Amino acid sequence: MWQQPARSRLIVLAAAALCAPALAAPPTVLAPAAGSELAGFQLALPGRAFVFPHDHGPHPDFRHEWWYLTGNLDAANGERFGFELTFFRFALLPPPAPPPDGGTAAAAPGAAAATPGSAPAPSAWRARQIYLAHFAISDVSQQRFRFAQKLSRAAIGLAGSEAQPLHVWIDDWSLAEAAPAGPPEPAPRDNTWSLHAAQPGYEIALTLIPEGVPVLNGTDGVSQKSGNPADANYYYSIPRVAVHGRLLRGSETLEVRGLAWLDREWGSGGLGANEEGWDWFALQLDDGTALMFYALRARGGGRDPHSAGTWIAAGTGTRPLANADVDIAATAEWRNSDGVRYPAGWRIRVPALALDVSVRPVLADQELKTSPPYWEGAVDASGTRAGRSVRGRGYVELVGYAQER
Repeated sequence: MWQQPARSRLIVLAAAALCAPALAAPPTVLAPAAGSELAGFQLALPGRAFVFPHDHGPHPDFRHEWWYLTGNLDAANGERFGFELTFFRFALLPPPAPPPDGGTAAAAPGAAAATPGSAPAPSAWRARQIYLAHFAISDVSQQRFRFAQKLSRAAIGLAGSEAQPLHVWIDDWSLAEAAPAGPPEPAPRDNTWSLHAAQPGYEIALTLIPEGVPVLNGTDGVSQKSGNPADANYYYSIPRVAVHGRLLRGSETLEVRGLAWLDREWGSGGLGANEEGWDWFALQLDDGTALMFYALRARGGGRDPHSAGTWIAAGTGTRPLANADVDIAATAEWRNSDGVRYPAGWRIRVPALALDVSVRPVLADQELKTSPPYWEGAVDASGTRAGRSVRGRGYVELVGYAQER
């Protein structure tokens, strides 16, 4: 769960993409953009008819979107890992307006040179979009957390996204759909996906198989972040995605299996002016259920009433969760090297579901020291639901605690 930066932040990101693609500044929590900055973009409004697998792909009429994958992996030798691979798309300009009746569209990047006396042909390096990606590994047995980031313009194939088949990439980091083996399916379905990313010391090459249909969060897929109707995203999750493949640690190749969670959001607005960050929880429990909840933190303390989530039953049923439905209490804390405090343990209770679980990180330090820093890492959960013992795994994201230096 991320929100787009203000326009000034986008300009900084664009400059970084032009000058040094390896240096990235991730999105941050700022006040909503001015109304003029949204001109030309669509808003996430009620009444959308979601279409899959098409909606796994990009939505360039909106200002920002992201593909968010987190998961827990077990190696054949018994070692455990967590992974995060996320792709963000930010628009620098609204989509081009259609040409007037009888007119012709503007020349595309890479078009032939202009005739003498006309405007010069647009550069193939020119981009209306920039892409940002984060890749992190939690190596539990080694008590080690490593992360990397990439930033690039969507030009000359450096980065981009496509639909049907799904393909999102920056350089050699990618999320892509692969055709299933065997005869064609009698009806459209989500195909198998492949995932690849590498950083010094770690590389993953994974196969992902969704275990259920996409779950719409919020109200019919609209996640409202404040009282301003523009501050909303379309938001869906696939809470159980089976994973298998290879993880390379140095020169060692490990066969791994596990369970991932996919989050997808797109929109054009931001957080409310009184919101400074969030705590996002995604838990996969061993009774087949799952819980997603984001607690929006209000400036000055407390929780914003637009905090919300979704309960996913073992079958196909779901239940939206409002702010008042979920009680979250921090039970521990961790300080980074700058003395910034993050919560590092939680008790989560949902009385209407008779759910009471404790959540703890598998590693205390799972902070991505990007700009600004944020904490996102693998967690374990244990407790009771309806009087029965329940355990699980998941991921937690904590944004807005540490400030940009």
